[in-house]
Amino acid sequence: MRLREIVFGAAPAAAVRAAATLGVADALDDTPATAEDLAGRLGVEPKPLRRLLLTLESHGLFAETDDGMFVHTEMSRLLREDAPGSLHHISLWCTEPWTWQVWPRLAEAVRTGSGVFPDVFGKSFFDYLHSEGGESARVFDRAMTSSSRQAANDLAEFVDLTGVGSVVDIGGGQGFVLAGLLERDPALHGTLLDLPAVVANADSRLRDGGSLADRVRLLPGDCREAIPVRADLYIIKNILEWDDASTRATLRNVMAAAEPGARVLVIENLVDDSPSMRFTTAMDLLLLLNVGGAKHSKKSMTALMAEAGLELRDIRPVNSYLHAFQAVVPAR
Repeated sequence: MRLREIVFGAAPAAAVRAAATLGVADALDDTPATAEDLAGRLGVEPKPLRRLLLTLESHGLFAETDDGMFVHTEMSRLLREDAPGSLHHISLWCTEPWTWQVWPRLAEAVRTGSGVFPDVFGKSFFDYLHSEGGESARVFDRAMTSSSRQAANDLAEFVDLTGVGSVVDIGGGQGFVLAGLLERDPALHGTLLDLPAVVANADSRLRDGGSLADRVRLLPGDCREAIPVRADLYIIKNILEWDDASTRATLRNVMAAAEPGARVLVIENLVDDSPSMRFTTAMDLLLLLNVGGAKHSKKSMTALMAEAGLELRDIRPVNSYLHAFQAVVPAR
């Protein structure tokens, strides 16, 4: 029966997408409601909605009471757009229409070791997303923003800033991690390094006129080409997963820029020794399909950092799905 459930795995994913698209979780507040009540609020047919709710209930989203009312569960609340730690946008992104077109090509990707996205859509993943993706591109941006905000909160509490006066967030996107660290330590200065279009849309706290702008340098650039920044701490989060050549180039550029004793903090989802294996291994396969990339194991990440010349000090979990590799640039 478990195998039967797995091969029907598209059904719960599609059910979650439907619930997020229709706004079912947002329509249900703290007051129990029948499927008919919810259907009236949403402008949908009550019988199909009840079938959708029963499917979701079997996976722990929503629960039906003995008198036929539906109530929230911990998971269904995460589909609300206003929920702390909301997964509303992530749920839509991971079930976007293009995903249903690449998953059936997984056997091909495994045979070749290459992504299939260009063959399916005629362009690389990011070229397609930003030229023809339309609403999918906007969903992606909202999902990445939501995910980054959540991770930034955890990292702001995790990172040890003892002895750190300057930090550079490499490939840091909108700079949520950097902003969180700067808010935590009013003496800290930071640099956000990312592609020009990304840095141009940095968090408002970091841009001119923002509350943290006087302690921030926004630096357009590609970390695979150069990292022209000296800092006490280098943070590299979730960007060393496209291909080993890019990872080697980025770590080599860190070593070229950093002084001995500088700390390097690499944050990654792991495909081993993680309480979120089903999640991280699924992301690993989607990376393969999209760009031919891969999530790391402890062994693979450790090996690449050692090859670059970094001295690894320890590996610790940040939360249930992120691990931190803490290293130091040795004396030369």
